[in-house]
Amino acid sequence: MSYDRTPTPTAPAHAPVPERVRGPKKDRSNGQWAIDGRAPLNPNEVVKHEDDGLNVRARILGTYAHQGFDSIPTDDLFGRLRWWGLYTQRDQDLDATRTGKLTDAELSDRYFMHRVRVDGQILSTDQIRVLAGISQDFARDTLDITDRQNIQYHWIRIEDVPEIWRRLESVGLDTITACGDTPRGFLGSPVAGIAADEILDPTPLIEELRETYIRTAAFTNLPRKFKTAITGHPSLDVVHEINDISFVGVRHPEHGAGYDLWVGGGLSTAPRFAERVGVFVRPEEAAEVWAGVISLFRDYGYRRLRNKARLKFLMADWGPEKFRRVLQEEYLHRVLPDGIAPVPDGTSGDHVGIHDQKDGRKYVGFAPTVGRIGGTGLARVAELAEAAGSHRISFTPHQKLLVLDVEPDRVEDLVAAMDDLGLKAEPSPFRRSTMACTGLEFCKLAFVETKGLAARVVDDLEQRFEGVDLDTPISLHLNGCPNSCARIQTADIGLKGQLLGGTEFGFQVHLGGGLASGDRDEAGLGHTVRGLKVSAEDLPGYVERVVRRFLDQRLDGESFSAWVARSDDKEFL
Repeated sequence: MSYDRTPTPTAPAHAPVPERVRGPKKDRSNGQWAIDGRAPLNPNEVVKHEDDGLNVRARILGTYAHQGFDSIPTDDLFGRLRWWGLYTQRDQDLDATRTGKLTDAELSDRYFMHRVRVDGQILSTDQIRVLAGISQDFARDTLDITDRQNIQYHWIRIEDVPEIWRRLESVGLDTITACGDTPRGFLGSPVAGIAADEILDPTPLIEELRETYIRTAAFTNLPRKFKTAITGHPSLDVVHEINDISFVGVRHPEHGAGYDLWVGGGLSTAPRFAERVGVFVRPEEAAEVWAGVISLFRDYGYRRLRNKARLKFLMADWGPEKFRRVLQEEYLHRVLPDGIAPVPDGTSGDHVGIHDQKDGRKYVGFAPTVGRIGGTGLARVAELAEAAGSHRISFTPHQKLLVLDVEPDRVEDLVAAMDDLGLKAEPSPFRRSTMACTGLEFCKLAFVETKGLAARVVDDLEQRFEGVDLDTPISLHLNGCPNSCARIQTADIGLKGQLLGGTEFGFQVHLGGGLASGDRDEAGLGHTVRGLKVSAEDLPGYVERVVRRFLDQRLDGESFSAWVARSDDKEFL
């Protein structure tokens, strides 16, 4: 079935819009292809209209890699290169006082961040060694595991990109549509086909989507980014509530194992949780349903204003009932059966620790501090995995790393060896549950350092709470700017980097957020305490103060987020 078409126009409904998520005005063109036509309405749309982003690959290989950084024209440098996972990184000489005052070009260095899409797939140790070698040879040993299961490098020169691509593609990896207004890298259960308790294996669906749709021009000009999450594990391990589209494994009483469809999630400065569309999707039709949803977004998404262009704004206007009707009538041409909601099984979706595989072996989850591991560290992980008899590794949407296929009698040795590397299978609650975005070190949008600061804060908190029985992880997420790449609104303690006043920088505090898990039935956004801001220097002390109040006041079995929900703001100061 072809999806590269313009459907019959329909008038948008005026459903109630959740607070903070407001659609664009209805009395003028909003750039919806199906209604307003395809004339571009802003400079970004002009760039996409003039040339498909995927076409820049030929210019990188044929021109830019030979003639260098200065040969790259502006529209490619700050636009189309993203379709191949390349962003200019921040000039190291520009401090936080320049953020928001200088242009993207003025803030940019002559080096790139380069993102490799992993798509939730399980990686061989051969693939891991290639990823590590690229870091060591071209990225000054930088390598971060992101909260979208991708790999990010820094300090990449355009001259080195062809060799990086050659190495990646030699082991079945790539950077295609890792950034840009495209279908970004998929989140997939890191224990797909492995875990003893999974409902179904989403690997065939992910592979079909990659093979069928990712290299097609049908979806390389979307209104904005399009994020996908797919899992068959009952821990709900792919943060399905905050993706544009999610397929969540369920067992339907009539139709058996399949997926519940969620659409319209996303955080940033206008957070909104995805909604259940209300349909059950059989595994064999899931790829077609994915293509229908992304086609609907392409055709009906708002393109006039980029800050109103994510799918969540269309869902906020339409609501799930209309979304389902348009999807079924105009794209699928059939009615899908009613679905059932997934129920979390109470286990942690980060998969840290020692767990059973369905084949009798074990998988072991480790916690790199805020995902920062480096090329040398990742190469060592491959060695230790193989020494334990494993040849497969996966990453999680929580910046964690799993070693799969470990024989039970070799688990103890693996855990000890990885601990020597700083990767713990039994980390402290803070080391396990702290995440951080790239931050001021390399990001042009950031106001504060995050990765290094988070690591220091974790070390400090472990000393402050030594000997304290903290029986529940308390998630601590640091973000360098308001865009919430580190998911600050869904953390127990979320920290948004900003200017505090004058030249002092620090964090606005969000408390009590979270996604559906063993200790909460549904997702909720963190509570912002009016006027509460914390400097980077004071951060460990603030976290200690709030956590100790929680421990003093909590009820039996009460989670941090439940305590926040019933407490007065004075407890959070």
